[in-house]
Amino acid sequence: MKELVEVIAKALVDDPSGVVVTEKTEGKTTVIELHVSDADMGKVIGKQGRIAKAIRSVVKAAAAKEDKKVVVDIAQ
Repeated sequence: MKELVEVIAKALVDDPSGVVVTEKTEGKTTVIELHVSDADMGKVIGKQGRIAKAIRSVVKAAAAKEDKKVVVDIAQ
């Protein structure tokens, strides 16, 4: 899942080297944190959060195939 978020985020931003994705497992839930530069934050979130919601939906669908629960956090 980490790689999926990383590929999507790098395709969206102007500075792909500023994309950092970390993965933490907390019990049965996996938390994926996406860090991008401040200049690219708007591109990852999108108008009214639509792109962020789309990223979360894609990851959730991929996780459902593997019977996992994944949460995507977009952090600064």
